[in-house]
Amino acid sequence: MNLFERTGKMALGSRLRLLTARITADAAKIYELYDNEFSPKWFPVFFVLYQDGEKTITEIADEIGHSQPSVTKIIKEMEVAGLVFTNIESKDKRRNLVGLTAKGTTLSARIKIQTADIDIAIEEITKEASHDLWEALAEWEFLLDKKSLLKRVQEQKKLRESKDVRIVDYTPQYKTAFKALNEEWISAYFEMEEADYKALDNPEEYILNRGGRIFVALYKDEPLGVCALIKTDDPGYDFELAKMAVSPKGQGKSIGYLLGKEAINKARELRASKIYLESNTILKPAINLYYKLGFQKIAGRTTPYKRCNIQMELDLKG
Repeated sequence: MNLFERTGKMALGSRLRLLTARITADAAKIYELYDNEFSPKWFPVFFVLYQDGEKTITEIADEIGHSQPSVTKIIKEMEVAGLVFTNIESKDKRRNLVGLTAKGTTLSARIKIQTADIDIAIEEITKEASHDLWEALAEWEFLLDKKSLLKRVQEQKKLRESKDVRIVDYTPQYKTAFKALNEEWISAYFEMEEADYKALDNPEEYILNRGGRIFVALYKDEPLGVCALIKTDDPGYDFELAKMAVSPKGQGKSIGYLLGKEAINKARELRASKIYLESNTILKPAINLYYKLGFQKIAGRTTPYKRCNIQMELDLKG
C-alpha cells in the first residue's frame, strides 16, 4: 500500500490493524462457507474449552492473554448462541466453570474439518512468501516481551536528545543556575541545610578555590543540570561527588549520566584514587545512576546531612 511506503514504520500498528481486519473479514466468510454460525473473535475461548474442557473465566483469560472483562463479554455472546454453559460448579464447589454445550461440542467437530483446510491454505501462502509470517510473529512477540516498543522508543529519544547536551566547566555566569537547580531538587524531597547554603552561595570559596570542579550540563545552551567534585580532607578519598541536580525539563536526556562521567573523567585526570558520595535511597533513579557509574555502597562514615542514608564510593584504581 502506497500510504505505508510514505509513512514508514511509524504506521506499523495501523498496518497490522488493517491486515487483522482483512483476515478477520475473510475468517467470517470462511465460517459461513462451512455453515458454521460462529464469530471469529470467539475462537480462542472456544479452542481452549474444546481442547482443555471446563475452565473458569480467569483461567481462560490467562490462557489466551485477554482481560477478564473481554472474556466475560465473549462468554455471554457464546452463551446466547447456545455454545457454552456458565456457572458450572467445580468438583470442590469452590469455583464456577464455563464449558461447552452439546451444540458447542458438535460444532467443534465441524470446526476441526474447517481448521485442517485453513492450515493447508496458510501453508501455501507461507511457501509463496519470502518470509514466514507465523514465525516472525512469534519472534516479535518474544522480543517485545523482553523489551516493549515503548521502552525502545524511549531509549532512542533519550539517545537523540543526549546528543544535544554539552558539559561545560563552571563560570560565574552559571552561579545562579548552580544554586537554583540544587534548591529545586533538594526542596522537592528534603529541606535545605546549612552545608547546602555554604556551597551553593559561595561555590568559588567552598569548591573551586579548594581544588574542586563544577560542571554544567547545557541542553540547547540552557543550563539544565549541574554537579560538583569537591576536594576532601579525608585521606581515604580525593573527591566527593556532590551537588548533582537535573531540572525536570532535563529528565530523560542522560544529563545525570553525562555529568557523572565528566566528573569521573576529570577525577582520573587529576590522578584521584577514590570518589565518595552521599545520597538517600528514596532517590531511586539517582541510586541506580550511581551504580551504573560504578559506585558501590559503603557504611560507617559520618555525614553533615540529615537527609543522607546511603554512602557510596568509586575506586578509580580498581
